Order: sequence, then C-alpha cells, then structure tokens
Amino acid sequence: MESMDKLYAPQDIERRIYERWESGGWFAPRGSGEPFCIVIPPPNVTGTLHMGHAFQHTLMDTLTRHRRMQGAETLWQSGTDHAGIATQMVVERRLEAQGQHRSQMSREQFVERVWQWKEESGGTICGQMRRLGDSVDWARDRFTMDPGLSRAVIEAFVRLHGEGLIYRGKRLVNWDPVLLTALSDLEVEGQEEDGHLWHLSYPLADGGGHIIVATTRPETMLGDTAVAVNPEDERYRHLIGRQLRLPLTERLIPIIADDYVDAAFGSGCVKITPAHDFNDYEIGKRHNLPQINIFTPQAQINDNAPARFVGLDRYEARKRIIAELEQAGLLARIDKHRHMVPRGDRSGAVLEPYLTDQWYVKVGPLAREAEAAVRDGRTRFVPENWTRTYYEWMKNIHDWCISRQLWWGHRIPAWYDGAGNVYVGHDEADVRARQGLEPGVTLTQDTDVLDTWFSSALWPFSTLGWPQATPELARFYPTNVLVTGFDIIFFWVARMMMMGLKFTGQVPFRDVYITGLILDEFGEKMSKSKGNIIDPLDIVDGIGLDALLAKRTTGLMQPQLRPAIEKNTRRQFPNGIAAHGTDALRFTLAALATPTREIRFDLARVEGYRKFCNKLWNAARFVMLMVEPEAAAAAVEPEFATADRWIRSRFGRLLIEVEAAFKDYRFDFAASALYQFTWYEFCDWYLELTKPVLQSADASPAARSAARTTLLEILEALQRALHPLMPFITEEIWQKVAPLAGRAGPSVMVAPYPRAADFPGDDPAEKDITWVQQFVLAVRQIRGEMNIAPSRRIPVLLRGAGAEDWQRVVRNRASLLHLAGLEGIERLTQTQDAPQSATAMLGEVNILVPMAGLIDVAAEIERLTKRQAKALQDLAKTRAKLASETFVQNAPETVVKAERERENEQERTVAGLNSQLDAMRKWGQ
Repeated sequence: MESMDKLYAPQDIERRIYERWESGGWFAPRGSGEPFCIVIPPPNVTGTLHMGHAFQHTLMDTLTRHRRMQGAETLWQSGTDHAGIATQMVVERRLEAQGQHRSQMSREQFVERVWQWKEESGGTICGQMRRLGDSVDWARDRFTMDPGLSRAVIEAFVRLHGEGLIYRGKRLVNWDPVLLTALSDLEVEGQEEDGHLWHLSYPLADGGGHIIVATTRPETMLGDTAVAVNPEDERYRHLIGRQLRLPLTERLIPIIADDYVDAAFGSGCVKITPAHDFNDYEIGKRHNLPQINIFTPQAQINDNAPARFVGLDRYEARKRIIAELEQAGLLARIDKHRHMVPRGDRSGAVLEPYLTDQWYVKVGPLAREAEAAVRDGRTRFVPENWTRTYYEWMKNIHDWCISRQLWWGHRIPAWYDGAGNVYVGHDEADVRARQGLEPGVTLTQDTDVLDTWFSSALWPFSTLGWPQATPELARFYPTNVLVTGFDIIFFWVARMMMMGLKFTGQVPFRDVYITGLILDEFGEKMSKSKGNIIDPLDIVDGIGLDALLAKRTTGLMQPQLRPAIEKNTRRQFPNGIAAHGTDALRFTLAALATPTREIRFDLARVEGYRKFCNKLWNAARFVMLMVEPEAAAAAVEPEFATADRWIRSRFGRLLIEVEAAFKDYRFDFAASALYQFTWYEFCDWYLELTKPVLQSADASPAARSAARTTLLEILEALQRALHPLMPFITEEIWQKVAPLAGRAGPSVMVAPYPRAADFPGDDPAEKDITWVQQFVLAVRQIRGEMNIAPSRRIPVLLRGAGAEDWQRVVRNRASLLHLAGLEGIERLTQTQDAPQSATAMLGEVNILVPMAGLIDVAAEIERLTKRQAKALQDLAKTRAKLASETFVQNAPETVVKAERERENEQERTVAGLNSQLDAMRKWGQ
C-alpha cells in the first residue's frame, strides 16, 4: 500500500497532477452520454487572470467536472480574445520603448509585430488556467483571430450587410482623442471628478433680454444649435420659437420646447449641441436641428468655429471662451460642481461624443427575436431577476457601432472605388465577381476594423466550426450554460443571443448563470488604480511583501497614490501572502457564489479552507493507517454497526443535497453541505466512532470488517463528491484509497460521481447517532462549565431514562464511553438519591455528573473570581473607548464596528463567568 506524506503540500502535487490529466487526454469529450458544453468567456490575450476570472473559471470547471463524472460527453471550449484596443496599445508601447512608432511602419508590418507579440506572450493566460485546474479541451483552444473564426466573422458581416442589417452612417460615438478611435460603452469609465458649472447668458436676438444656460463644457457652445425649455414651464413658454444670438459666433439659434428638459434643474434652460452630446443628439433629431461638429479627431477646434479659436486644444479653447464671455458681460457666474467625466479605460483620456462615419448593425429586428427567446423559456437567466435587466436593455437597444479606427482586428470587408461607391464581400475577388467590376477599376479596402464584441458575439458557434456544418456544431450547439458577469449582459450575452438566433436558428445557450462582482474585504471594487487587486495565483503559490508591493504600485496612472497603497498593503499583508494551494482558493470561491450582485473576498476564508484541506488529508492518512493492519486479513462478512449505517445514510442525504444545489447553480450550498459532512460528520464523529472498534481487541472481526469497509467506501466516494470543487487533493487521495476500496480507474476525474441511491437512508441509525451526539455534547458542556480536564475520566448517572433511551446506551456504550471520556454510565430509578452533581437535559433524560473528587470548589471559585475581575476590567476599557465621541467620530467605521463586536463578546464572557461562579458557590455551601 502506497503511503501518504505526513503533511499536505499542494505545491508538490498540483502541477504533477495537471500534467497527468492533460497528457491523458481526459479533458476532451469522451463517451456516448448526453452532450454538455460550456464556452469560456474569452479573456483578453493581453491580460492575466484576475479574481473575477478565477471565480468564474472555478464555477465553470465545477460544472464541467461534475457532468463529466455523471457520464455526459463534456466540452469546455476554451479560447482568448484578440482585444483590439488593448493589444494595439501594448504593442505600440513596446515599439515606443524601442524608439519606434506605429506611424513609421506599414499596416502589414505593424500587424506582423502584433502576431509576434501574441506568440511570445499569449500563453500566459493558458498557464494560469492550468494552475487553477481548468479542465478545458486544450486541443480545441481558439483565438478570435484564428483563420476559422476570422472566416466566420467575414461571413456574418457579408450576410448581415446583404440583408440590410449592416449599414454605414454618421452618428455620435464615444471618441478617444488619444487613441483616435470609437469606443464601446464598456470601454468607458465614468469617474466622478471636481469641476465647474458655468452659467452663461444668451441674449435674445430682438434685444428683449436674455436667458441663462449652465454647462460643464463651455467650449461646446460653439456648436450649439438651439436652447431647449420644458413646454410646461410658465417662465419660458412665451419665448418658445424666438431666436437667440449665440455669443462669440453671431449665429442665431431657436428656443425650442422638449419634454426632456427638467424645469426644476438649474435655470430650466438647456443648451443643445447635437454633435457633442448624446442626449442633445436625440433632441436634435426630434427637432430637425443642424449638427455642427466643432472638433477635430484630436479634440482641437476645427474650421466650423470662429477663426480665432481654430486649432486650439479643447481646454485652451475653454479658457479663451470663458475670458471672452466674461469680458462681454455674458458670464453670469461659476459654481464648483462635481460630476461624472467619461474616460477611456485604456488611455485614461477624457472622451468626446463625436460625430463621425461608422459601420452599424441594425439591431431592432435581431433584438425582438432574442427577447422572445427568453420570454418563451428557450433561454433562462439564473438568478431570474436578471431577466428584467435583459428585457429593459433589449427594449431600449440602439443600433450597434461595430467599426473601430485601429489596425489590429478583423478588417471590415468593404471596398471603395474612385467614386466612393462601397462594395461588401468576402474578399476583393469576391467583390469584383459579385459586382462584375472590370480589372481596371481600382478598389481600396476600408481601413477600419470590427469591434472586438462583433467576433465575440459569434463565439458559441464560431468556435464549433460555423459556418461549416461540423460534427461538433451539431453535437454541442446550443451550449448548456454560460457563466458570466452582470456587467456584460448587454455587451456580450444579448449580442450572442441575437447572432446565435440569426445564424443558427437556435439560442446559443440554455441557461445564463450570472455571477456577482468580486470585491475586496472592505467592499471596494478591485482595481489597479486602488492598488487592492489580489492575483489569484499569488494566493495559490504565495508572494512576499516586497514582490506584492511592486506588483501593486508599478505602472500606476496616479503615482501620488503609491504611499497610501503601500501603507494599506503593509497593514493588510505584513508578511506577504502565504501559499494556500488551488483547492483552498477554489473552495472559497464556490462558497462565495451566492446569488448577490456584490461579493466580498476575504483572504481569511481561504486560510479556513486551507485548514479544511489539511483536515481531509489527515483524515485520509488516519484511515489508511487504521485499515493497513487489516489489509492482509482474511475476508470476514461485515456486521455493520449503528455508526456504519449512520454515516452511509448521512452521505446519501449529502449527495441529494449537493445534486439539488448543482442543479440550481447554488455552488455555495454545495460547498457548505460538503464541508459540513466532511469536517463534522465524517472527520469529527465517524472517525471517532470507529476508533473503539478498530483499536480495541474486544471488537469482533465482523465489526472490524464493517468499520474498515465503511471507512474506505465513504472516504473514496467522498473524494469523488468533492472532486469538482477540489480537484487536486481529491485526485491525490483517491489514487491511494480507491484500490483499497475496490474501485479501479486512471483518475478520479473520469470516475462516476457517487449516487445517492447507493447510500440509502437509515432513519433508525440516524436517530440513534443523533442521540449519541447530543449526549456527548451535553457531557462536554458540563466539562467546560466545571473546568474538568478532557483527559479526566468521569462517571455519569442517568435519571429518567426510559427503555428506548437505555437501549441506546446499551447499543452505543463503547462509543459513549470513548467520545465523552467516561469511566461508566449508570441508570438511576426515580426514587434513588443522586450525589451532588452537575446536570444537563437530553429530552426527558437528566444527565448527572457527580462532582465529588472532580474539582476543588474553593480553588475554582478563586480562579473564576480572578478571571471575572479581568473580564470586567477589559469590558470597562472597551465601553470607555466607545463612549468617547472623538473615537467614534474619527476612527474608521471598520475599527468602530470591531470595538462594538469586542464589547458584545466581553459581555458574553462576563455573563458566562457569573453563571459559573454562581454554580460553584452553590457547590461550596
């Protein structure tokens, strides 16, 4: 029999085990069971896995391993996203560090450099996924710029354009003046910042007075084409339709009425700049207002403004405009104002709503079908409340801007001739063939690339081979479940629904399981700027303080935050982060998977589950040691005791609970049930219940055989039950124990998941052991209250024990004596006198522990009195601190909360000591 190491060392086993799994090909679809497929939300190839990734990957892998063990033909489809903007920025910065710039090379040369970088760095995420135990089919790993997926993107574009669902138009977009590209809403970070609200005076053209408008961006006034008021606002109703003279431009603009205007906000008058504000753009369309763009792509003033402002940066123009308005007496006042400022998540630049030609998907017809698919149950959201969010977004959906002004990405398959006519096709040859163009006609391909989300919208079926009718597409599509965050329901989930239904006629997934957002232990969003990111692999493998500080402070966009970040990191992790292993992290993340929007991550919980791993390891070692002497013994027909029947029954009930939890995506329930059974019922109770049998010479061979058989069978099956959540430690233990339990196989991951039917319920055994547990806990409580050493054997008397209770004592006497540390159990009649005893009630049974000779009452009173005095002193100090207004008002909320919790605990301690003293004084009378 192969022995187990004394200490559980995850760093010694995890890589070895994963390499064995992967080389064995066990992640690939296998068998003939029903198909089960999950597509991974493809992480950006530029990045590394953060805690949110680790969270979602744990849940996806848990589902995949569980269904694989249940016999399903599983495919967890992996892959990465080309991440257009992020990747182009990374490569451009590398070039700049080498003294080069993108403008110095051709598009083809730059794209070649990006591919080189991808080959060098693209494997980082794959390595991290392996460390987390992801059982993805690596042979099918995909990249959104792979040839097959690129063909799918072009095919989708051509089909949609052919049906009139893709068009080119001039509309407002989020524009990054540094990266010079449009951005999706998901790439916009709204930051609340200090600014100003400028109140400007616009004169009526007929000289009959003026109105006041307020703006946070006075430079955009150069593009104003109206001022709007609420039609019900009595103050301005008489002015509707009149003209204003726009200051500094001498243009005339109308006063219009629109319900959008909030009469109670500011002056009730709103300047309308349709080319530079999304709300104004909609108002402008309703009132047929002109759209005057006053910015260049670099956010400088263009030729549509007065000549003296042309060429100025937007902020320099702001200063000039304010100065001129003030000089003209048209600046009413300036207020300090805190407001949301949109910044690009990559460049950090303040974005501009910018009017430009872009490619769009007409999503209305697609959205209606995608909404109907959820309403009629073809796809469901878990938790169900996210369905309402999905409906709301689909109801208010706008056409989708899919073009980006980049070089890296899927180039738009559109070509222009010299007259500006546009042609769409799979390639230039296809365009010429479709249009019958002569060879002499010069065509130029559109320079834009497609939004990364366009290729991601095809992900569930493009990764399976679409547009080809592949066996994988027929077998695994629609996929079973998508695991993703609520923040991309619109950006990704909704678009996959639209594209999946459009191109395959089926929904892309049956269930959408929406996870919460992982926050730090203080409820703050983890971000680089806050310096509170925890790398999941640092928890797995450990990291020293210096390395952690360097990781959190290198490359900060706001270097002035470094001292605060360093201080908080030193306080939170004075010794860095210890290595906890993958299983402890995964079990923590599963336990945190509650159906809530926000989830606080506390490293202390990982430490707790690291101890859980140790508990499981030590239990396995104990079982191996206990059954080793029996291994060579002749086979004896087992005679199962109450404890053996009880643990089997409890394990069966556990499996029912876990199956229900997995079905409902309640990973937290599954983790809790497995933890409770493993730690308390199996390790704390059953292992102790077997010791009198396996360690006593008086036990019968049949009883020993039953205990040995049960220990091995439950321990082996427990590894299979735990495996989806804790794959590494269960594999290591299973390899040791499975042969002894009579189960053969190459790996626990391809062994069958245990079935509740194989462990039927046994109510009589459960009632018996429940009674034993309550008896033992009652005696232990008396020991604690009377300060009787656990090693001291004590007698117990029972009063009021009926026939059923006494039979339980008889059946389980050896267990009761062992677990409660008793020297004997006697039954008193109702008329028998009992010596002076400490008591506890167990139903109708009165448990009595005679005190004679067990304690020195006087010495115990003296000891408890000293403890009482110390406890009262500590309580007084805490109350004094909380009574201080200075402390309560100035200390951090978490510190004050901790003090209040300390006060409650100290009050409980004092109350307990008072109770013990009262009891002792009664003994002394």
